[in-house]
Amino acid sequence: FFCRGSRPFRGLVFPVRIFYLCRMTTELCAYSVEACEAARRAGVTRVELCASPYEGGTTPSAAAIRMARRIGGLQLSVMVRPRGGDFLYSDTEFRQMLEEVRFARECGADGVVFGVLTPDGRVDVQRTAALVAEAGPMQTTFHRAFDLEEALEAAVAAGCRRILTSGGRNTAVEGIDTLRALVAQAAGRIELMAGSGVNPSNVRQLAATGVDAVHFSARSVRPGGMVFRNPHVSMGGCGDVSEYDLLCADERLIRQILTLLEP
Repeated sequence: FFCRGSRPFRGLVFPVRIFYLCRMTTELCAYSVEACEAARRAGVTRVELCASPYEGGTTPSAAAIRMARRIGGLQLSVMVRPRGGDFLYSDTEFRQMLEEVRFARECGADGVVFGVLTPDGRVDVQRTAALVAEAGPMQTTFHRAFDLEEALEAAVAAGCRRILTSGGRNTAVEGIDTLRALVAQAAGRIELMAGSGVNPSNVRQLAATGVDAVHFSARSVRPGGMVFRNPHVSMGGCGDVSEYDLLCADERLIRQILTLLEP
């Protein structure tokens, strides 16, 4: 969060070391092209484009990737996750992930986001390295399938650019002590991005751990425009999720978070 630099001041015979606040890299978890547009207007550094928010994020559609890529002034990372659930993938699912990485690269995405584990919960280094190789010049992020110290070394070995982590807890604030320890362990070999439950009340505290970036969704719900509503039919078969409330990114909340991170 705080960066160190040195500058010789005029009239002094020795350099004076000064401290200044660096702009934290910010990433919005975006579930729509509209959310990407809100991120660009607010001044977010990068978006992680996903589908299926109630499954924790899956690979977005081809059209969404292409449309998001057309938004200028915004880095685009694409989630590569063929389904919800765990991170142990079949051979067919893994081939699909390679295809999705290739497609994101061909669309001009700046990065891809993925996580692949072995049955015992370790990072699958071989498959992760294959995804990194397929990504080529794109940035690669290992997402929250990651689990603490041993996995950090595995992600480094596989060639990942960064890790998205909540410090092994449900929210990043709960895992804040582990985040500090991971920053020390990483020692600049891999970027660390704090995510899960990041909001205006805790973003400065999380940034002060020394992570390279913060990841947040700034989620809000707005009512849909439908006048006719059938309470007896659920397209997804889940009555707990209203199909007449639309999930969106709250631009005012995004701006509030960014303001708190300003130098």
